[in-house]
Amino acid sequence: QVQLVESGGGLVQAGGSLRLSCAASGLTFSGHVMGWFRQAPGKEREFVAAIGRSGGATNYAGSVRGRFTISRDNAKNTVYLQMNSLKPEDTAVYYCAASGFVQPMPIMTLYNYWGQGTQVTVSS
Repeated sequence: QVQLVESGGGLVQAGGSLRLSCAASGLTFSGHVMGWFRQAPGKEREFVAAIGRSGGATNYAGSVRGRFTISRDNAKNTVYLQMNSLKPEDTAVYYCAASGFVQPMPIMTLYNYWGQGTQVTVSS
């Protein structure tokens, strides 16, 4: 049974930082592209970042490029999202997802497994 468990969310002031973690089990972690998506109240879920199987390739949404960094530790079966210079518009539930696709794509339907999400709230 595949499980993706996110942690690290919380309340932070604008300009602050948070680091999200997603621990995976029940799948061959190094064989999966990993991604982060987010969903704000009343909005559709959107792509944030993705990382290739070895960590060499990354992909970011334009709204977070330069502020967020995705990384992974295949020895720990964990993917991270370092979020700096946070803005109120970054407020959302953040979801970790795993894809069997070859490249770190921003397309939700390519991701087979999803975590339960962690809330990130940025106050102004």
